[in-house]
Amino acid sequence: MQLIKIYPDNPNRRAIQQIVEALRDGDIIIYPTDTLYAIGCDALNVRAVERICRIKGIDPAKAPLSIVCHDISDIARYVRINDATHRLMRQTLPGAFTYILPAGSGLPKIYKQRKSVGIRVPDNNIARCIVEELGNPLLSTSVATNKEEPEYTTNPELLAEKYAQQVDIIIDGGEGDIIGSTIIDCTTGDPEIIRQGKGEIDD
Repeated sequence: MQLIKIYPDNPNRRAIQQIVEALRDGDIIIYPTDTLYAIGCDALNVRAVERICRIKGIDPAKAPLSIVCHDISDIARYVRINDATHRLMRQTLPGAFTYILPAGSGLPKIYKQRKSVGIRVPDNNIARCIVEELGNPLLSTSVATNKEEPEYTTNPELLAEKYAQQVDIIIDGGEGDIIGSTIIDCTTGDPEIIRQGKGEIDD
């Protein structure tokens, strides 16, 4: 397991390329977002997705899955978006929001039985640089929160201690947050906030 330091204000291009090469080989990473640190892999690598699901103890056919895209224009390749949702996304992304959207045809076979998928475009340069260089979205699931010892959720060195045997690379992008993203369900018409998190929508 490698611990790689990257500064979010000016991500090192060589380090980003090293991480992307590992993702293309099916490696699993822990990386910073604008909310919690997250476990990620190339979302189009089925074996890597299955490996993350084993780490989290979830069934990929049943559990909600989210992907991280580089920007809004990239999202339409994987989900279906109506005009109202598109306007809201333009107001809030990049940002601390997860949008639940109807699954589109661009997702790989492990997603084919799913009616919906979560979409994130985090306001974090490291995450977005990785996705841009990779050319594919990242499958993303937040690290397990620990209310009694929150530093094991936010501190990259302690995350390395906890996940050393489960992931291949941990990116130290500074101290993480303990609050998750705001989740907005856009599958049944008007967008509906189903979990209020860090993201705030201006009135």
